[in-house]
Amino acid sequence: MKFAIIAAGEGSRLAAEGIKQPKPLVEVDGEKLIDRLIRVFMNNDAEEIVVICNDLTTLVSQHLVRLQQDGLKGRPIPLRFVVKSTPSSMHSFYEISRYLDGGPFVLTTVDTIFKEEEFSQYVSTFRQLAKTGKTDGMMVVTDYIDDEKPLYVNTDSDDNITAFLDSNDTPHYISGGIYGLTAPAIKTLEGCIERGESRMRNFQRALLSDGHRLKAYPFSKVLDIDHASDIEKAEAFLKGK
Repeated sequence: MKFAIIAAGEGSRLAAEGIKQPKPLVEVDGEKLIDRLIRVFMNNDAEEIVVICNDLTTLVSQHLVRLQQDGLKGRPIPLRFVVKSTPSSMHSFYEISRYLDGGPFVLTTVDTIFKEEEFSQYVSTFRQLAKTGKTDGMMVVTDYIDDEKPLYVNTDSDDNITAFLDSNDTPHYISGGIYGLTAPAIKTLEGCIERGESRMRNFQRALLSDGHRLKAYPFSKVLDIDHASDIEKAEAFLKGK
């Protein structure tokens, strides 16, 4: 299975709060965000890891070149990356989608923090369901809400996703920003781009509109690193506090 990382955002809120490193290179618990994801993906038998970063700084692309050449702590990494600034995460996804077609893959943004054991169970479950053709996608959800503009996820009793909503009077789940998808999802993505749509939440809605069968997979908690204070919060979460 392939894995993909969207690391093309500017990290403007972090920069405004005094964080000098580009977001992918910000360290949480002594590990760069992008290195943590790559390590976790490799521990889950990544066939290839595809990354997109922006062209506003060379620091991230230089780091990726070093990973290609030297590996991660000496461990060879099957890494491919694209350097391009894009107007949205969905456009970033589109730029690397050509390398993801042909089989199931897992995509996330560079600042996603989660428990590694939950992620491994998720990947294993998605692999099995995708292999049997019982689902077109498996989206990580959580009932922990700590997002400025969460995407609410409605499900039925079997955890089949029925709707993605900007607001919900009785929220149960929100999107965790980790997407397990199969190859047909790329056609839906292309349709979104052709229609001039943006934002990953619009792509997810389009998946349902196109008839794709999506499962929700609950995580206990998923955090994003949007503010300087989120770094300390993430470190405490990873240490079980």
